[in-house]
Amino acid sequence: MSSRREFITLLGGAAVAWPLAARAQQPMPVIGFLSNASREVYAVRLRAFRQGLKEVGYVEGQNLEIEYRWAEGHYNRLPELAAELVHRQVAVIVAGGGTPSAVAAKAATTTIPIVFAVAVDPIETGLVASLSRPGGNLTGVTNLNVEVGQKRLELLHELLPTATIIAVLVNPTSPTTEPFLRALRPAARALGLQLHVLNASTDRDFDTVFATLERLRAGALVIGPDIFFYARVEQLAALSLRHAVPAIHQYRPFVAAGGLMSYASDETEYYRLVGIYAGKILKGDKPADLPVVQSTKVELIINLKTARALGLIVPLPLLGRADEVIE
Repeated sequence: MSSRREFITLLGGAAVAWPLAARAQQPMPVIGFLSNASREVYAVRLRAFRQGLKEVGYVEGQNLEIEYRWAEGHYNRLPELAAELVHRQVAVIVAGGGTPSAVAAKAATTTIPIVFAVAVDPIETGLVASLSRPGGNLTGVTNLNVEVGQKRLELLHELLPTATIIAVLVNPTSPTTEPFLRALRPAARALGLQLHVLNASTDRDFDTVFATLERLRAGALVIGPDIFFYARVEQLAALSLRHAVPAIHQYRPFVAAGGLMSYASDETEYYRLVGIYAGKILKGDKPADLPVVQSTKVELIINLKTARALGLIVPLPLLGRADEVIE
């Protein structure tokens, strides 16, 4: 009798253990993260992205796996990397490298949900049909970095009211360049400024750019929104200081590295929202039903030490509006 009772007990224990084991062995969902930058450049953004995922209940390595694909600045690699993520059959593709990665992801699949992070109008670029009801398999987050380009121009004009020649640095290979310049040119005319467009898409171009700035006697420089420049903020900050050019960029790392000013969407808030949307889709929401979100939190950061080095006196009203002053 005791042997029979032990057998039944063991059998009952196994019946409980089997479903538990089956649940434990279920594969974790996989997100594919596609960017035209590198992991090192995206360190701040990845922390914010993971924070957004955590707010929706997902933690990398615990109940979620993330497959990263980095183009390392080579836009032409994005289609191949997007195809790899499709072949991997990820649950969601996060096109976290701006418009180029979003376009590559969209071309690679019409079925896998895609969450994009872009600085341009996603309707104009053909990513979605509508902001409120995107349709298809894409949705995401936009920031104000193209729209506030004219505000960067106004900030420089406020700081340097006598400067009439302003240069703008853009990457001619970037799809964000044309919308950015289209918004900037009328603003320059309204302020009575001569705008000179300078191009750079390789490190070798920077010597030519700063030599041209001297030849033009440009009073200041607006650095356009592109991951190529974001990955080189320290280099650009050093060059602008060495050549005594007041410059404004999008993000804080430029100012922290010695650049004069930055003004744009808060990148941590921006990528936190991307993480939240990726998590919502993992939970079953459809991208077609998730409205495109606009990250509206912007920040102005000024490096007062750099201003002094350039011989500039920052007006008190401008200092008062700064979200952060680095001294």
